[in-house]
Amino acid sequence: MALIVQKFGGSSVANAERVNNVADIVAKTYNDGNDVVVVVSAQGDTTDDLLAKAKEINPKGSKRELDQLLCAGEEISIALLAMALQARRIPAISLLGWQAGFYASSAYTSARIHKVDTERVRSELDKNKVVVVAGFQGINKYDDVTTFGRGGSDTSAVALAASLNADRCQFWKDVRGIYTTDPRKVKGARKLNEITYDEMLELAVLGAQVLNNRSVEMAKKYRVQLEVRSSLEPEIPGTIVKEVAKVEKMLIRGVTKDSHTARISVLRLPDEPGVAFQLFQALAAKHINVDIILQSVGRDNTKDITFTVTDTEAELAKEAVLETFENIDDSNIKIATDVTKVSIVGAGMESHPGTAARMFEALYSAGINISMISTSEIKISVLVKTKDADRAVEAVHDAFFPVAK
Repeated sequence: MALIVQKFGGSSVANAERVNNVADIVAKTYNDGNDVVVVVSAQGDTTDDLLAKAKEINPKGSKRELDQLLCAGEEISIALLAMALQARRIPAISLLGWQAGFYASSAYTSARIHKVDTERVRSELDKNKVVVVAGFQGINKYDDVTTFGRGGSDTSAVALAASLNADRCQFWKDVRGIYTTDPRKVKGARKLNEITYDEMLELAVLGAQVLNNRSVEMAKKYRVQLEVRSSLEPEIPGTIVKEVAKVEKMLIRGVTKDSHTARISVLRLPDEPGVAFQLFQALAAKHINVDIILQSVGRDNTKDITFTVTDTEAELAKEAVLETFENIDDSNIKIATDVTKVSIVGAGMESHPGTAARMFEALYSAGINISMISTSEIKISVLVKTKDADRAVEAVHDAFFPVAK
């Protein structure tokens, strides 16, 4: 008998039919002799709907009250699923985040999990019950509900699996597993049988929307084996995420794009020591994550520095620059939001010369210009115009995963 944590996303429980489908999957796992803990997200677009309601009432409402509102979505899902399991004569109980022992920081709407006290969950498992837990939420030191941000239910599931020392943490999605790229947009996308934590983390950070990057970081830290499967086709094997994957012929594991990118160019900065330090220290002080960085060769005692941030932080980054340099004004700062980051990820690329050239050749053949490049041991990212992004992903994917004709 195994202890399995199963996580179901919003689309998997979007309506009564989907809830009943999830109940069938959970019931089968339970009837096979396993202990089961289920983590559920809010139904469908519930979280977005609640955000819209909040904005309609008070666009500047406090984050504390926003968390009070948003946690309701998961509360609905867990109660409905518990009822569906009870209708199948499966003993089940639903628990809110705090009831399941989630203690979190006080950063409302973006809290971090401090610890999980599993005493209540273990007690219910000892009574042979399926425990259905509300993802995305915990409680802080003031006994206030706090939520974990977008994708927070994924993090809840992994945290529970780690704390319970579960045998496996399954993510049931509306896709069959993890693909080399978005199968809805590229016909030649291939499903992976296995992938490493590092590769999955890079894919998540670079725009793949299958797993939340915080959940993958936690799984790697606590060695929680993950499995991504389809809730709509439960009989089909999914993708395993673990420390070491089997060696396969494919060098590249995936091609992703991130459209939530902005390119910022700061022109005519003084060409002297410490300028880059001042710039990026100012950005760090405002908690702005910087990705690709390019510095020009100095000329006329000035230099230009270009970097990328998420599009939602572009104006905040501009503000940081203006506050830091007295001789820089609006005319020195150029912001472009019509750009997209396209990346390839693969743990084996560092030992295979020519990977970057192959990617760049694919983009050249498709007539797509590259404005910035960033590399690491397991990824290569380029910045292209957003209008070219889908073509870029398809061209690069075809270069590494040619479709047999």
